Amino acid sequence: MLLLGACSGPAGNQGGGEAPSSPEFTNVSVHDPSVIRVKDTYYVFGSHLTAAKTTDLMNWEPIASGVHDGNALIPNVTTELEETLSWAQSDTLWAPDVIQLADGKFYMYYDACRGDSPLSAMGVAVADSIEGPYRNKGIILKSGMTGISDDGTVYDSTQHPNVVDPDVFFDKDGGLWMVYGSYSGGIYILKMDPATGLPLEGQGYGTKLLGGYHARIEGPYMLYSPETDYYYLFLSYGGLTADGGYNIRVARSKNPDGPFEDAEGRKMAEAQGTPGQLFDDPAYAPYGVKLMGNFEWSAEGAKNPDETLGYVSPGHNSAYYDEKTGQYFLIFHTRFPGRGEEHEVRVHQLFMNSEGWPVAAPERYSGEKIGRYNGKQIAGSYQYISHGKDITADLVASQAIKLNEDGTISGAVSGTWKLTGGHGARLTIDGNAYDGVFVRQWNERTQRIGMSFTAVSTEGVAVWGSSF
Repeated sequence: MLLLGACSGPAGNQGGGEAPSSPEFTNVSVHDPSVIRVKDTYYVFGSHLTAAKTTDLMNWEPIASGVHDGNALIPNVTTELEETLSWAQSDTLWAPDVIQLADGKFYMYYDACRGDSPLSAMGVAVADSIEGPYRNKGIILKSGMTGISDDGTVYDSTQHPNVVDPDVFFDKDGGLWMVYGSYSGGIYILKMDPATGLPLEGQGYGTKLLGGYHARIEGPYMLYSPETDYYYLFLSYGGLTADGGYNIRVARSKNPDGPFEDAEGRKMAEAQGTPGQLFDDPAYAPYGVKLMGNFEWSAEGAKNPDETLGYVSPGHNSAYYDEKTGQYFLIFHTRFPGRGEEHEVRVHQLFMNSEGWPVAAPERYSGEKIGRYNGKQIAGSYQYISHGKDITADLVASQAIKLNEDGTISGAVSGTWKLTGGHGARLTIDGNAYDGVFVRQWNERTQRIGMSFTAVSTEGVAVWGSSF
């Protein structure tokens, strides 16, 4: 979860360190990974009572998997959470979140859902150790019922939330909150009691932030940046399967409970579906800064041209800010071209652009730190991707472009580029302005370190470039 502290300036300048020339990775499958750091170890907790840990965000070790008795996290889970599983008519658990409160204990916010309806229950379990065992404290919210809901009115799936996908976080003043929700009536936020870890009384489902009318918006995660003094609400749009078009979005607010806006100043409260329709994606696709969607890198310049590299339905992310280094990280699961529903955890570094919007590095994190560069280091050939704003299962194929030494861009797109402040990127591409950073990264395709860029437009479109 979030740690607060001072950052090192715009774009998180940490010096000129680079990733190892031949980094090693140990991959792991944890769906819907929610991150928490305990001392020098990062943990991710995901759906189906799955968890893993790492000390470098590159090499992961699985520690638990499966909703069955004997899972180290909740050893007697089928009886401990019998009420939850029974209510949701489910034999598994969905995306959880873990936070450490002032008493030193670890609080796991778990949830179960029937899946084809918002019949769900959310509760909390507590442990002395991050790796468990967790003991149930009980259900805190229910949804999908016939009749009176948790806010005292008749449950309406177009307006009331599906009580899954929790993220519990501290605001900058030490207040405790929980943001949650998936499809159905939208994304909600509740004030929590930092002493008990339970919702404060009298709130019902809390405050609605966005969504409704079965908009395909879920997986909310909040990150506060002391650098910009904004709360960033990350979201996943679309469906999580390989043909679902999952993609990662972000909006921001000066307050944890909103109102949230995107880079165009659109009010996220207006991002919702259409009455009488299920999953009307075009109605809410324009809202939010789209950080990442489906893409496929070209084989040009690749060490193994027969290998298809890219992401399919990346999403349900968490995020982490390292107060010591000033680095931001995006942690998510993704599927891959040609690999069906197989999924793995990926970590990409985030940077704040000059307008205070996060941009995601094009390549997975391999230990790199952003440095100061010159024009000759940046000029060269790149594979270029524009993530657009739509919700689609189509793969965006990279295109070859050149950043020329005279500041022009040529190839599949045209425009201009400019280096500012040692690593700031100002790009104009086909008449649209983008703001971001340049950063040297290890390139999985070429198997070497090269320059990359990441930037977003005021319309909330992310573009990437990776050298080859």
